[in-house]
Amino acid sequence: MQKYFDYNYDGPAFDAFGPGHLLALSIITAVIIYLIWGWHHPGEDAKRRARFALAGVVLIVESSWHVWNLANNTWDMQRHLPLHTCSMGIWLSILMLVTRNYRLYEVLYFIGIAGATQALLTPTLGAYGLPHFWAVQSLSSHGLLVISLVYMTTIEGFRPRWASIWRTMLILNLYMLLVTGINYLIGSNYMYTVRKPATLTLLDAMGPWPWYILTGEFLAIFLFSILYLPFILSSRRST
Repeated sequence: MQKYFDYNYDGPAFDAFGPGHLLALSIITAVIIYLIWGWHHPGEDAKRRARFALAGVVLIVESSWHVWNLANNTWDMQRHLPLHTCSMGIWLSILMLVTRNYRLYEVLYFIGIAGATQALLTPTLGAYGLPHFWAVQSLSSHGLLVISLVYMTTIEGFRPRWASIWRTMLILNLYMLLVTGINYLIGSNYMYTVRKPATLTLLDAMGPWPWYILTGEFLAIFLFSILYLPFILSSRRST
């Protein structure tokens, strides 16, 4: 068991879409399906307990990543500040769940679901295959981010607006400029604005640096529009 917590892991590398990966994706999908179609008309007390329980699980899972790195003396500012889009989104999702803050929701809905889904489908885990702690933690944290946003949409009744897409794009670009400045200041590569990650990701199909950043802008608008499409279709059916 201890080897699955070792930083210098010598087990099998992460097997994309292998049995363990598919099992994790299936569990996350099952929870999402339950939130959409399985949980009917919960009361306010049940919703409040669910929000706080979900926020607590997210807090424990994301904190465990930092505790594990601190225990292995591997935590550093260049890799472990919560500045990646999903990392920041995970922490902000805790605040969103506790406070029911709509402004956080309308931005996290697009950034969180689009970013976390990409991270779930193409994890940058390298040599850390399942069931290593890092693999389990990464899939869990990104899955919980998607689940939190689906919960706020289906159970709490929050809805993004068309203007939310453009507000999200503005905030995302301002945040990217800030993070890029930090990257050059401390020698990091948060949001991969300086170079691509070493492992295979969607960025490899988007051109060389810095063009993949521009490609990412158009891709983000496309993905955000797809995420907004269910609400367009729903409004048309209700009229």
